[in-house]
Formats: sequence, structure tokens, C-alpha cells
Amino acid sequence: MPNSRRLSRTPAFWLVAAAMLLLTFAAAAPSPLYVVYQAAWGFSSGTLTVVFAVYAVFLLLALTTVGRLSDFLGRKPLLHGSLLLEAAAMLLFTGADGVGTLLVARAVQGFATGAATGALSAALVDLQPQRSPGLGALVNGAASTLGLAVGAFGSGLLVQYGPAPRVLVFALLAAGFLLAAAALSLIPETVERRPGALLALVPRARVPRAARRAFAAASPALIAVWSLGGLYLSLGPSLAVGVLHLHSHLVGGLVVTTMTAGGTLGSLLLRGRPARTALRAGAVALALGVLGTLAALEARDTPLFFVMTAVAGLGFGATFLGALSGIAPLAAPAERAELFAAVYVLSYLAFSAPAVAAGFAAPHLGLLPTTTLYGAAVACLALLALAMTAVTGTARAAKTPAGAAR
Repeated sequence: MPNSRRLSRTPAFWLVAAAMLLLTFAAAAPSPLYVVYQAAWGFSSGTLTVVFAVYAVFLLLALTTVGRLSDFLGRKPLLHGSLLLEAAAMLLFTGADGVGTLLVARAVQGFATGAATGALSAALVDLQPQRSPGLGALVNGAASTLGLAVGAFGSGLLVQYGPAPRVLVFALLAAGFLLAAAALSLIPETVERRPGALLALVPRARVPRAARRAFAAASPALIAVWSLGGLYLSLGPSLAVGVLHLHSHLVGGLVVTTMTAGGTLGSLLLRGRPARTALRAGAVALALGVLGTLAALEARDTPLFFVMTAVAGLGFGATFLGALSGIAPLAAPAERAELFAAVYVLSYLAFSAPAVAAGFAAPHLGLLPTTTLYGAAVACLALLALAMTAVTGTARAAKTPAGAAR
């Protein structure tokens, strides 16, 4: 493509950020629909969380195989292919007529998202404006949570008030992914082709040696925030219906939106602070928010539930930003996609496995007791992350400003 048709660095950066936003919008879009599918097809909460989690399983499969290809083939080829596959997944959702079709659609969506995630995260760091060296990590975290927030709210709005509630949101997303794939043709390629693409398909989650200590220290924080995200995105609308007796699909979407919008705000508020400071503040907010949310559910107090969910969301965003900012600068450019893949492998395991366990436990223990046990575990992990920041003193991770990646 002639250079005159390529975007300069800054517009290309924001185009990649928009693609990340669209990707995470689509990830949250099915959440308000789970209770609709459950009512239409009569499956259990365990099946509901399996439908939710199959997305993460196939996302992990892609992350550990094709997710590394952008370091060898370039960012653009992988982004084009994965966004086209996302569009195909959205079309599968529009024709879903049972659990089987739904599982296939979620599997295809998960694989496409995994293929795109590492490349998009690395491209944000590659293309960040030189005058704003921390912007890539900030936008990566903020776009992820903002996309989830807008996706849950927008989907809930369309399900509640739009025509064809099981079709419209996915038809619009399919069109969006086709447009995004075409638009990304205009960004500059930031990685030269190099040998090793076939070997890169061998599943491997590798953390570069320089980042291993910081990665280990950040692991409890990553597990805490993403297991909380998994609970809200899978069973959040069910909690609104079954515990708080709120039956609007829009309100079900707002449960997810409140948590993830808080995450975006947490990322923005802590930008520029040392990574360890962001992690500490986030861990405190996460623990307090989760415990407060459990108290609100026990009291059937809807306003308090939403307030404490927002506090937990602030903790989500700040904790994830602090963890990511302490790790991202420790990898060489050629290792970045592989490092981000490792971060997301851990994150999405935490995102899916505990939620599935909760889904199968809920019919036996009850939804509220299961949520209480789950929330207590998340709060303990947040406090463990807080304690680890006090004892590790990882020099480079601790001194890196939140949102910084070079």
C-alpha cells in the first residue's frame, strides 16, 4: 500500500484503540441475553456459565497458539483475519436456536478474540505517541473495561427496547467488525516478518526472564480482578433477578456496566502514579467494594449494591492498570505480544474457571451463598496482592509510572 494512504502514528494508535473497544464491547454483549436464553431454552445456571466460559477456553487456545504470530508475521495480517472471524461469530449468534449453536458462536468468538488480543495490545504499545510513553498501557486497560461497560449497557438497552432482541445487537456488531477490518488496512505495520511462525503455533505461555519476578508478584491481583469480572459477566444479571428481584434486562446490563465503568474510571484516576501505588489503591478498593457488595446483597439493598459495585469496579481498573504497568516495560518489543498473551492466559483462566464452579454450585448451595463464598475469595486475593506489594519491592515494577510502557 502506498505510504500516502497510511495513517500517521497517532491516528493509527486511536484506530487500534477503537478496534480494542469494539472487541471488548462484543465480549460483554451476550451477558444481558443469558437470562433470555435461559428462559427460552430452559437450561441451568451451570450450563449458563459453561456457555460463558467456552468463550474463555477458546480465547486461551488462540492466545497460546496464533496469538503469538503477530511477532513473526506482523500485526496487520493477524488483526485482519481475527476481526473477520469475529464478524462470522456475530452472524452465528444471530441464528442461534439452542445451547449447541450458542456454544459454537461463543467458541468462534473466543478464538477470534484471543487471536486479536495480543496483537492489539502490542500494537497499542508500538504506536503510542512518542510524547506520551505511558498511553499504550493506559488505553489497553481503559479500552478493555470501557468496552465491557458500553457493551453490557448497549446490549441491555437493545434487548429491553429494540426489535429482535436476540439478533439486532449481533447484526450491528458484525457490520462493525467488517468496517474495522477494512479500516486497519490504513495503519502502518510495526513488525518486520521474521522466521519462526510455525514454531510459534506450538502452545506456550512464556514470560520473558526480565519480567518473571514482577509477573509473579502481580498474579494474585490479576486473578482477583478477572475472577470478579467473570462473576459479574456470567451471573451478574442473574443476581439482579434472583436476589434483588430486578427484572429489567436493561438493569441486568447495568450491573455489568457499573462494575466495568468503574474500572475505566479507576484506570484514568491512577494514571501517572507509580505502578505499586496503583496496585495498592486498587487492591484496597477491590476488597472494600466486594465486601460491601456482599453486604448489600444480604440486605437486599439495591442502591448500596450499585454503589459498592462501582467501588469494586474502581479497584478492578486501578489494580489491573498497576499490574500491567509494572510488567509491560520489562519485555523487548519482539517479546511484547508473547508477554501480553501470558498475562491474558492467567487473566482468562481466572475469568472462566471460578465462574463455572460458581454456576454449578449455585443450584446446590443457592445463588447468594455461592456468591458470598466467591466474593470472600476475591477479597482475600486482593488483600494478598496488597501484602505482596509491601514485601516484594521489585525495583523496576515499583518505580514504573502506571500506564508506562516503552
